[in-house]
Amino acid sequence: MIDINNIGKYRENNRLEAKKATGGLPDSLWETYSAFANTLGGVILLGVEEYPDRSLHTVDLPDTDWMLKDFRDMINDQSKVSVNILREDDVSVKTIDGKHIIVINVPRADRSCKPVYIGGDPYSGTYRRNGDGDYRCSREEVEALISESRSYDPVEDTEQYKAVVEAADIAAQEELERSSWTRRDSEDGIYFSWCYTFWDIKKRILKEQYDIDWQTPAEYASVRTKEGNTEE
Repeated sequence: MIDINNIGKYRENNRLEAKKATGGLPDSLWETYSAFANTLGGVILLGVEEYPDRSLHTVDLPDTDWMLKDFRDMINDQSKVSVNILREDDVSVKTIDGKHIIVINVPRADRSCKPVYIGGDPYSGTYRRNGDGDYRCSREEVEALISESRSYDPVEDTEQYKAVVEAADIAAQEELERSSWTRRDSEDGIYFSWCYTFWDIKKRILKEQYDIDWQTPAEYASVRTKEGNTEE
């Protein structure tokens, strides 16, 4: 969480995005929603402007009631967004020095909801967060998210392991960002190449820091397939 009353001390990063939004909900809002949901979660601030020096400053949104209604209508429209993963209290209006802003806390989506995408097509509307930017996922990356949603050991969701796995996810994402694993696709622009590299880093972190032998979704699916063939 961030200290809303001291926005000026923050900068946009992999879990914080500011949008001026004085003309209404920007289209890029939905890209950020998808990106945060598919990565580590994050906070979207509407009514906050980023200056050239990257400092954040509040502006006064003209009609927060209208914007909230518009936002809720759109996020529950599956032709716009594949799934609404927000609770009622994840969206709120805050007043700072007499200026009204909207704060949207986007949680990290459960595996069963991934990929979270926009526009009705996961292959053209799935995003991930890298640093302070939102990047459209390639087909390979979308397939990796789908694989992750279907092929994982259920023990990862138990109370004993859930927090550990989440901590490893955060550490792996941050290491991957530091390593600048980026590439350019000639047709569709810049992608953050994560999938199998991310899993490999996560696997190493779980072993080195927690002495856990973790199977990547690809490995887990392969083992289950072999077991199924053996039973036949």
